Amino acid sequence: MSSSDDRGPDRERDEEAIPVDDGAATIIEADGEPFDSTDIIPREEKYPQSLFIVPLKDFVVFPGLMMPIQLSTQRAQKTVEQAASQSEYLGFLTTRDAELEANEPSDLFHVGTLVRVAKTLSLPDGGTSILIQGIRRFRVHKFLRVRPYFIARVRFLEDVIRESVELTALARTVQDLAQNIVKASDAFGDEFQGALSSMDSPKTIVDFTAAYFVRDFRDRQKILEIDDIEKRLLAVAEILTREIDMIEVGRKIQAQIREKIEKSQKEFFLREQIKEIRKELGESLDEQALEEEKYRKLIAEAKMPEEAEAKAEAEIDRLKRMAMESAESAVIRNYLDWLTSLPWSITTKDNKSINKAAKVLDKDHYGLEEVKARVLEFLSVRKLKPDHRGSILCFAGPPGTGKTSLGRSIAAALGRKFLRISLGGIRDEAEIRGHRRTYIGAMPGRIIQSLKQVKSANPVFMLDEIDKVGQDFRGDPSSALLEALDPEQNSLFSDHYVETPFDLSRVLFITTANNLATIPPPLLDRMEVIDLNGYTHEEKSEIARRYLLPRQIEAHGLTTKQLKITDAAIRTIISSYTREAGVRNLEKSIAKLARKCAARVAKKKSETFSISARNLERFLGPPLFYNELRARVKSPGVAVGLAWTPVGGEVLFVESLMIRNGRGGIQLTGSLGDVMSESARIAFSLVRANAGKFGIDPEVFTNSELHLHVPSGAVPKDGPSAGITMAVSVISLLTGKKMRQKVAMTGELTLTGKVLPVGGVRDKILAARRAGIKEIVLPAFNKTSIEEVPDDLRKGLTFRFVEWFHDVYDIVF
Repeated sequence: MSSSDDRGPDRERDEEAIPVDDGAATIIEADGEPFDSTDIIPREEKYPQSLFIVPLKDFVVFPGLMMPIQLSTQRAQKTVEQAASQSEYLGFLTTRDAELEANEPSDLFHVGTLVRVAKTLSLPDGGTSILIQGIRRFRVHKFLRVRPYFIARVRFLEDVIRESVELTALARTVQDLAQNIVKASDAFGDEFQGALSSMDSPKTIVDFTAAYFVRDFRDRQKILEIDDIEKRLLAVAEILTREIDMIEVGRKIQAQIREKIEKSQKEFFLREQIKEIRKELGESLDEQALEEEKYRKLIAEAKMPEEAEAKAEAEIDRLKRMAMESAESAVIRNYLDWLTSLPWSITTKDNKSINKAAKVLDKDHYGLEEVKARVLEFLSVRKLKPDHRGSILCFAGPPGTGKTSLGRSIAAALGRKFLRISLGGIRDEAEIRGHRRTYIGAMPGRIIQSLKQVKSANPVFMLDEIDKVGQDFRGDPSSALLEALDPEQNSLFSDHYVETPFDLSRVLFITTANNLATIPPPLLDRMEVIDLNGYTHEEKSEIARRYLLPRQIEAHGLTTKQLKITDAAIRTIISSYTREAGVRNLEKSIAKLARKCAARVAKKKSETFSISARNLERFLGPPLFYNELRARVKSPGVAVGLAWTPVGGEVLFVESLMIRNGRGGIQLTGSLGDVMSESARIAFSLVRANAGKFGIDPEVFTNSELHLHVPSGAVPKDGPSAGITMAVSVISLLTGKKMRQKVAMTGELTLTGKVLPVGGVRDKILAARRAGIKEIVLPAFNKTSIEEVPDDLRKGLTFRFVEWFHDVYDIVF
């Protein structure tokens, strides 16, 4: 490459001085257009216009500066070697992506710097370093060659300098900003301070500060491409101002961190000094030693099993090796607090008098004779064999029948402490078995927490609403309950947090449920179910007189003289204002009367408040329930059945309607479940198949659509026991025959007309008595179930047992 100023014939010779391999040459313009060899750019007076181009990664060279450059690639080294044989000048361009090699012109920025190579050094590792001096900026006009190295024709750029006071002030501002960065940052030495102080040219100042104080190579490239020195200074000033702000923020952060560290170190040194002073004075042990002594004393008092004690000792040894202020130390202390506060050996002495237990049960509960007898049997076995591991009791029945209060009475009869937890809605296994200690804020499960609270290893522990335990992605709590409730396993119950077995075999577990169908079979298998059925009207009256009324009188600050409710009024409340198996709503009604009495007494309007059946409506409003049996069965197509629900027995009405549309079939409504819908279709098929026997025209089934509905439509219903009721409803509609008054039925129906047994007979009988029904049709297989029903419940009722549906037909029509 020649630097001659000759414009004559030597021009062609200058072009040929650039070695070109015709087979490998790729000649491209900077904007992507093909290179035209006739397009000749006038040469500068001093510098060559065709340059070997060296790509630089993450680096921008500015004019007027001398700096070393290490050539990291073979291609760059060969480019420099080839250029050195032609000229002392090179062109440096920065790659657009600092991570990728530049293989095409599009990979490079097109504004760069012409440099003079002052010195070339060979490095020990085989690399090459060159000392260069930046001369002036250029813009690529055309790329003459891409491989094996870049060669480009360039145009040199002129700096625009308009001397003014603003330019001088701006240059000084940039100079001051750079000096402030040098003072604030440890990355720059004193030589930068001296170099900045000696500069007076705006161009020199802006190029120097851009090269050394602008971090991002993209920002440096943008500054290099600006022709106007004033605009270039403004761009540098903006970047340096941001840099100073970042340095200030960094200083504040470092100061905060340093302050925290110094505070922690100061506290550490002070504690160490206190320890030494105490040793010199011969005073008591240091804080950590006192902590260790405290926990060893608690372990000895807790009388733990060997495994638990060994675990606690190991944790104390870990605590000794840690600083008191560390987070892990707090976790260990919290764990030791839990471990030493559990009732490992604390128990209450059982009352073994069965007669006393019977008196307590009779005092607290009216009726429930079968349940009381079973509880006394359970306690008798415990008395004769204290280590007996029998089944877990499960009280199952409708709400308000006394399941929870019965558990309290058992605890009082035994002389044990009572605790209760509600399992309704629990979906996380950790609620039962705790969290691992690796979790932040970990705690034991509810069982261990409750035992710590009650401070006894043998309480009566009631797990309420076990049928409402759920499961999701966090685990299955019912599976975690298996270990706690299994008599063969619960002596080694393991909580995830405690991490050592705790003996639950001394705990008397009692569970409660409304619906056994929702309890997982493995869990139900570990429990002995005791059914608490609904109360009769007579039992409710007695419970209200003995327990509910005195309790509400006391709760509202009244006396028996101030509030009087007649027996007739109580019976009216039971029959007209509540319709439930238990007595919870009955107590709410009595509480409402007590509140009204308290308001009158407080206002001194009346000293006494007497409620009778005649004035009851004034205080409780119109009756909520009435006997709708007679009104419902006045027309054909209505049948009366009996159903069981988790809240007790209910009277079930089934209605049928015929629609003449020429399509046939059956339509079902009333929120029926799959099983009940199948029962309806079975009943329809049975009636259709035996239409002649029942006096029904077979053409009806092809010309008309049958609609079967079970009120109330918003209440979901399911089960097979309404099969015969649905068949009777269809026959009543199609024959025009009305069903007999005060008759109800229940039974599953098969396609052959067989009547199969059903469950919940006792609750269904109670529902029939409430509705005024006198005759009940039951499957013959349920005859043994009737024998178990107390005589007072069967009084006034006639039971008709059937095996086939034609027997039902003969009875109800």
